Amino acid sequence: MAEILPIDFENPEASARSIENIQSVLNSGGVIAFPTDTFYGLGADPFNPESIAKIFRIKQRPADKPLLVLIHSLDQLNSLTDKTTPPQKLLMNQFWPGPLTLIFKAAPDISKALTGGTGNLGVRLPAHLFTLQLLRALNCPLTAPSANLSGTGELRTAEEVASALGDQLDLIVDGGPTAGGKSSTVLDTTTNPPTLLREGALSRGDLELVTPVQ
Repeated sequence: MAEILPIDFENPEASARSIENIQSVLNSGGVIAFPTDTFYGLGADPFNPESIAKIFRIKQRPADKPLLVLIHSLDQLNSLTDKTTPPQKLLMNQFWPGPLTLIFKAAPDISKALTGGTGNLGVRLPAHLFTLQLLRALNCPLTAPSANLSGTGELRTAEEVASALGDQLDLIVDGGPTAGGKSSTVLDTTTNPPTLLREGALSRGDLELVTPVQ
């Protein structure tokens, strides 16, 4: 059973020890669960093909479904995407941090497993304070598909994750219960105009205030 590791970012000394523990797990190819804006997600090093394969096994996820990656700053896009265009930058400036996942062309060295063989990659800069603090402390992007078996309900607490997946994870980061609610909106910006793949917390109308959407 995976350890449940609480983090209190108001206690710098204790949180630093926890971050070292998490970093060790990620560096060794492990998979963690951690809270995001809505539900708990599965975090791994997006540049480690073995970690990515482990997530697919844990979730029993079809191999052609890409994994979402979370970042804590726009600077981290450089290692994940081939390039960014003016329309993409406009969307990022308007809606990030926030519940909008943008699909980019993946950088050439990004694993095909991470992109589901599509060559495209979903990236989001979240607005959730705990998630941002965790990403900043680790100073690396993290994968963030929902912490559940594909096709089952999302999980809002560390205890729910432990009950469902605890024997398959390496660590569960407890940041308290998540808010739940609508998932992020997913917009494919590799097309012109962008294609709305999933309408979530942001509506088509919200997006069309910034750009035409098909």
